[in-house]
Amino acid sequence: MKGDKSSDNGAVSTTIVQAIGLRKQYRLGSVIVHALRDVDVTVHRGEIVAIMGPSGCGKTTLLQCLSGLDDVDAGDILLAGASLHGMSDDRKSEFRARKTGFVFQSYNLLPVLSAVENVELPLLLAGVRGQEARRRALNVLGAVGVQDRANHRPSELSGGQQQRVAVARALVNDPAVVWADEPTGNLDSGSAEDVMDLIQGLNTDHGQTFVIVTHARQVAERAHRVLWMRDGSIVREERPAARVIFDASALADATGR
Repeated sequence: MKGDKSSDNGAVSTTIVQAIGLRKQYRLGSVIVHALRDVDVTVHRGEIVAIMGPSGCGKTTLLQCLSGLDDVDAGDILLAGASLHGMSDDRKSEFRARKTGFVFQSYNLLPVLSAVENVELPLLLAGVRGQEARRRALNVLGAVGVQDRANHRPSELSGGQQQRVAVARALVNDPAVVWADEPTGNLDSGSAEDVMDLIQGLNTDHGQTFVIVTHARQVAERAHRVLWMRDGSIVREERPAARVIFDASALADATGR
């Protein structure tokens, strides 16, 4: 089951991300900016967690630190049971490639590659053979509803289609968590709604965990929890709706697996 980790007493942990006492600061000239101030975060398997707050409050910095893209000055992060503290840059890169996926506002698709080539690229870089990488890439493109656009380059796709390809690329390695930074920021309202329908469907049907930075309240309303930030701190938590978090054990019992 995605994200399961047995503890010493045999119990199953549902914690995918645990951050403790995170501090991060930057120096801008003579000014020290406290980007993160003693931040604690826990994300469980099968959750959609949104991070909101005004510009400059530390949302993207928190996402980058939680995912291992940036280092913290103090504190520790457990990601899928592994501590990021003390990992070398190469080890972090390899760990991110195996355990996480990323979706960005600007899609970050390579313009010279087709949709399927963009999606299979992380697998090829991880050493998966070409035929198997292509099969898996086509399967995940089908899961996000754009398999018929597999051979089209990004310039031949709409914004919503490009973001679906980006989501497929994030999912192709079966990640423990997908990090999304303003995933609907470049989309019109209809395409944004479609992408959030996709994310919510992947969460509901497959238990995929998402952590989403967003300015859009309509995006946050799809989350199980919303963490509000101000001046580098999490100042409150909301639960937009009484939604059930994915229960993989219940699904396994129902299907006999």
